[in-house]
Formats: sequence, structure tokens, C-alpha cells
Amino acid sequence: MKNKIKTIAFDADDTLWVNEPYFQDAEKEFCKLLQDYLPEHSVSEELFKTEMKNLHLYGYGVKGFMLCMIETIGRISDDAASLKLVNKTIELGHELLQKPIQLLDGVQNTLENLAGKYKLVVATKGDLLDQERKLKNSGLVDFFHHIEIMSDKQINDYKKLLKHLDCTPDHFLMLGNSVKSDIMPILDLGGYAAHIPYHTTWAHEQHETTLQHDNFVELKRIDHILQHLD
Repeated sequence: MKNKIKTIAFDADDTLWVNEPYFQDAEKEFCKLLQDYLPEHSVSEELFKTEMKNLHLYGYGVKGFMLCMIETIGRISDDAASLKLVNKTIELGHELLQKPIQLLDGVQNTLENLAGKYKLVVATKGDLLDQERKLKNSGLVDFFHHIEIMSDKQINDYKKLLKHLDCTPDHFLMLGNSVKSDIMPILDLGGYAAHIPYHTTWAHEQHETTLQHDNFVELKRIDHILQHLD
């Protein structure tokens, strides 16, 4: 790997900084708001159904999450819920959009060690404005040659990114916490991928199969990639 890699791409949410725990906390609060209509676990199931139904319309991010919560309120309550309940839900979304950026362990050290040796890229899904805000507040922007905020992470999306970067798959390494979005598409293209498991993962991104591939490594921490590149 170390003699081939020229470009290294990083997922952002739950790879560079904390994200999913904030969403899960917001979801728990949302489920409590609707406990007069359904048990909290049932509200969570209904919300996930709404998210999956609308994913092709809203994409990923807080704004789509907010809209899905509001739609779920209407369905669960048979449109009987109060405007106050809707406003509380909107407040949950606003709080999500203003969460502080908490870098994960090893991120700063990793980027400092790799900068100047490789072309570093962010390749992340999510809402454009929200991800731009998080990148700005992270203090990491100057490490990156290019930032790609993607509507999805399928093979064709990565093909477009590689073309834009003028990079072939065999010179490309992707690091991320989602096997489904960050790892499998890159391996299918012939690139290299490093999985950094996070302690909690959105249900839509979960991948249960054990992965074995010559171009794949699994890391306990992001800075463990350094020993594979030295």
C-alpha cells in the first residue's frame, strides 16, 4: 500500500469528529415528545421508516432529519399533534446544527503527519451548508487539497471524485467508519480502504459481514494508518 498511495480521502462524520451520538440524542428526545402516542421504541422505528422513504428526496443531514421528524409526528398523531410539539422538534434540529465540533482521538496527529506527503481530501455525505460549517469550525480545512460533499457514496459517485482528482483507484486510499459507504465502493473500484469502526453507527450504514480483501485494513484508531504508510 505505502508505495502506491498518492491521494488519501477521509470521511468526516464519526471519522474526523463526533456526529452520530448527537443524532441519537436528538432522536431520543424526539421519541420522548411522542410517548403519548406510541412507545418510544415504536416512534424510533417509525422515524427510521420515514427517513428511508425520503432519503432519495432529502439526502443526508440535519435538515432532512428535521423534515422526517415532522412528517413522523403527523403520521403517528393522525395530524392531531400541536404546533408546540412541532416547534419543539424544530428546536431539536436547530440544536443539532449548532453542536460543537469534537475531533476524534488521533485526527490532528494523523493529518499533521500526512500533510505534504499525500494529497489529502475530505469525501463526506451530508448537507452542504452544515458540512461546510463543521469543516470551518474543526480547524482542519488547511490540511485538505479538496473537499467533496457528496449526495451519496456509490461507485459512480467515487468515479466522479477520482476523475475530478485526476487519480486512479490504485493510487487512492479512503478512510472511514462506514463499510457500506466508505469501504466497499472503493474496493470494488480497485482502490485501497481503511475502516475505523465507531462505537455507534446509523442503522442505514450498518454492515454485518466480515470483510477480507488484499486492499483493506481495519484500524482501531485513525492514527494507526500511519504505520501502514511509513
